[in-house]
Amino acid sequence: MAAATSGVVRALHRIRRTAARGAALRTAAVREARATLAAVRAAPRRTKRNEAALCLAALAAGLLPLLYVHPHWPVPAVAEACWAALLLPARRRWPAGAVLGIAPLLNGGNMWTIAVMPLVVLLATRRINPPGRAWAAVLATSVLAMALATLVFLFTSRGPFESFGGTALDSVLMLFLPALSGTLLGQRRPLVRLLRERNAYLEQTRVLTAATARMEERARIAGEMHDMLGHRLSLISVHAGALELAAARQAPPLAGQAELLRTTAGTAMEELREILDVLRREEIALAPSPPTPDEAEREPEAVRGTRSDLTTLVSESRRAGVPAELVWTGPDSDVLNPRVRQALHRVVREGLTNVHKHAAGAPTRVEVAHAGHRVEVSVTNGEPPGTGRPMAGNRSGLAGLEERITLIGGSFTAGPVGRAGFRMAAGLPCHDGTGAAVTPVPAVPPALTASAVPAAPDPASVPVASAPYSPSYPPPYPPSDPPDLSAQALTWPRLLGGGCAAILVILPTVAGIAVVLLAQVIR
Repeated sequence: MAAATSGVVRALHRIRRTAARGAALRTAAVREARATLAAVRAAPRRTKRNEAALCLAALAAGLLPLLYVHPHWPVPAVAEACWAALLLPARRRWPAGAVLGIAPLLNGGNMWTIAVMPLVVLLATRRINPPGRAWAAVLATSVLAMALATLVFLFTSRGPFESFGGTALDSVLMLFLPALSGTLLGQRRPLVRLLRERNAYLEQTRVLTAATARMEERARIAGEMHDMLGHRLSLISVHAGALELAAARQAPPLAGQAELLRTTAGTAMEELREILDVLRREEIALAPSPPTPDEAEREPEAVRGTRSDLTTLVSESRRAGVPAELVWTGPDSDVLNPRVRQALHRVVREGLTNVHKHAAGAPTRVEVAHAGHRVEVSVTNGEPPGTGRPMAGNRSGLAGLEERITLIGGSFTAGPVGRAGFRMAAGLPCHDGTGAAVTPVPAVPPALTASAVPAAPDPASVPVASAPYSPSYPPPYPPSDPPDLSAQALTWPRLLGGGCAAILVILPTVAGIAVVLLAQVIR
């Protein structure tokens, strides 16, 4: 009684486990069907059209010849044609399963599906990655085909040569050769994609490099125009104003011409500001890179910034009506780097120009002092006399000057001082005669010495859009590229060789299909 009860219990457990497995299989099948429907709906319309046309063509190739050449078993022949047509769209979602689905067709009686089998294998093995999985599926398919050939030999009237020899020959022509061609094309696909991405990357790099160079040149032209023309036009405007006042007292008939000269100089200044705004309009999007060490040596103003040069600037301002004085402490600046001397000259000239425009006649003090490894320069003006209306400004000169000084590792400050004065000061690092920078003193803010001066880029990491590709100079990879593809593997001979090898491998299959179909038609 106990043994019977335990047997019944074990039987109930087996039934329950079988029911649970069946429910899990049904759930998995429903889930897979829903995922397949969602993938079909999400596919592009062009893909749906192409797949539908391919299925219809495969179905027609397997069914239409049956109307003229009647098979011995029509129902299995129709089923084979439909199965071959279904394997074509299935190779997108289940490529390994599509390869395994070829096994029944290798032993089938519908010879007209022979044109569909290599196409399914070729398209499916292209999608299987890595290639080892594709060859595992091909090996499993061949073993399954041989097992089916054994069943056909045992339960039908086919002979051993027709069953096993034909299956082996079909496996080579319809399975192994198309799989070899598909794996070659599958390995070629990422190389082609990588080549296209690299070409797009290099083209974008070329465009950005050209745009950066263009903006750097525009910014340099704008700075030169502001520093050179702005200073001269300010002096002309100041002298024209003084001439107008003198003409009004001593030669009234010439007062109109003097006023025209002053207004023309003012109009020229306004037009110059408009041109500078146009040139600097895109500076925010592309910041200029620091000039090369020998750039200043090529400029005509590289010899400026010495004590005699600054003395000349102060004397010109004094002749224009500005009581300016120069206070120099330390040795002359002729031993400094040309870029530092040029920056020193620009600071003094910009300061004196601003005094002429905004505080005409104000007492001005220009100070230059060598303090350790730095050169401190400042231009300070007091309250201007009288109630003259200062000229309008947009601080573009101060912004350009701060940028120039920051690029060489210096510091710059500008702002009001006292009751109605203004002070502009800069700290410039000293350089030796070869242009090598000396370590600045700790008083310099870290933001101006570490982050403001970009580090020299590694030549191997700089993208050169115009340089031809060679294994000794590989261009940089985009971040999304696969790490296992080296630059040496991405060559046109390898790409073309992969495609040509795939075509050569598939030629015996095409020839075998033509011979078999021709034999069927003749018979």
